[in-house]
Amino acid sequence: MFKDKTALITGSTSGIGLGIAQRLAADGANIVLNGFGDAAEIERLRKDLAAKHKVSVVYDGADMSKSDAIAAMVSNASREFGGI
Repeated sequence: MFKDKTALITGSTSGIGLGIAQRLAADGANIVLNGFGDAAEIERLRKDLAAKHKVSVVYDGADMSKSDAIAAMVSNASREFGGI
Protein backbone atom coordinates (compact mmCIF):
# COMPACT_ATOMS: atom_id res chain seq x y z
CA MET A 1 0.00 0.00 0.00
CA PHE A 2 2.83 2.43 0.87
CA LYS A 3 5.64 0.86 -1.16
CA ASP A 4 8.11 3.52 -2.36
CA LYS A 5 6.58 6.07 0.03
CA THR A 6 8.31 7.56 3.05
CA ALA A 7 6.75 8.50 6.37
CA LEU A 8 8.37 10.85 8.87
CA ILE A 9 6.77 10.13 12.25
CA THR A 10 7.51 12.34 15.23
CA GLY A 11 7.45 10.70 18.64
CA SER A 12 8.03 7.34 16.98
CA THR A 13 10.58 5.88 19.38
CA SER A 14 7.83 4.68 21.75
CA GLY A 15 4.11 4.42 22.34
CA ILE A 16 1.57 5.43 19.72
CA GLY A 17 4.21 6.93 17.43
CA LEU A 18 6.13 3.66 17.38
CA GLY A 19 2.91 1.77 16.70
CA ILE A 20 2.21 4.03 13.72
CA ALA A 21 5.76 3.50 12.43
CA GLN A 22 5.35 -0.28 12.75
CA ARG A 23 2.04 -0.24 10.87
CA LEU A 24 3.33 1.95 8.04
CA ALA A 25 6.49 -0.16 7.72
CA ALA A 26 4.34 -3.29 7.56
CA ASP A 27 2.49 -1.63 4.68
CA GLY A 28 5.79 -0.99 2.86
CA ALA A 29 6.68 2.60 3.78
CA ASN A 30 10.23 3.69 4.43
CA ILE A 31 10.39 5.29 7.87
CA VAL A 32 12.07 8.28 9.46
CA LEU A 33 11.95 7.71 13.22
CA ASN A 34 12.06 10.74 15.49
CA GLY A 35 11.96 11.02 19.26
CA PHE A 36 13.97 10.81 22.42
CA GLY A 37 15.34 7.85 24.32
CA ASP A 38 18.30 5.60 24.85
CA ALA A 39 20.50 5.64 21.74
CA ALA A 40 21.14 1.88 21.84
CA GLU A 41 17.42 1.12 22.17
CA ILE A 42 16.54 3.46 19.30
CA GLU A 43 19.18 1.79 17.11
CA ARG A 44 17.76 -1.62 18.01
CA LEU A 45 14.24 -0.43 17.09
CA ARG A 46 15.53 0.99 13.80
CA LYS A 47 17.32 -2.21 12.82
CA ASP A 48 14.43 -4.46 13.89
CA LEU A 49 11.87 -2.42 11.96
CA ALA A 50 14.00 -2.42 8.81
CA ALA A 51 14.75 -6.15 8.98
CA LYS A 52 11.23 -7.27 9.83
CA HIS A 53 9.53 -5.28 7.08
CA LYS A 54 12.32 -5.04 4.46
CA VAL A 55 12.11 -1.23 4.34
CA SER A 56 14.63 1.54 4.91
CA VAL A 57 14.51 3.09 8.37
CA VAL A 58 16.55 6.06 9.54
CA TYR A 59 16.53 7.98 12.81
CA ASP A 60 16.66 11.73 13.28
CA GLY A 61 16.67 13.11 16.82
CA ALA A 62 15.48 16.60 15.85
CA ASP A 63 13.94 18.56 18.72
CA MET A 64 10.37 19.44 17.69
CA SER A 65 10.56 22.69 19.67
CA LYS A 66 13.30 24.01 17.35
CA SER A 67 12.19 25.08 13.88
CA ASP A 68 15.70 24.89 12.42
CA ALA A 69 16.04 21.27 13.60
CA ILE A 70 12.67 20.42 12.05
CA ALA A 71 13.66 22.01 8.73
CA ALA A 72 16.95 20.10 8.73
CA MET A 73 15.16 16.82 9.49
CA VAL A 74 12.73 17.32 6.60
CA SER A 75 15.58 18.29 4.28
CA ASN A 76 17.66 15.26 5.30
CA ALA A 77 14.70 12.91 4.88
CA SER A 78 13.88 14.35 1.46
CA ARG A 79 17.48 13.98 0.36
CA GLU A 80 17.70 10.40 1.70
CA PHE A 81 14.44 9.18 0.18
CA GLY A 82 13.68 11.63 -2.63
CA GLY A 83 10.74 13.11 -0.74
CA ILE A 84 8.47 12.45 2.21
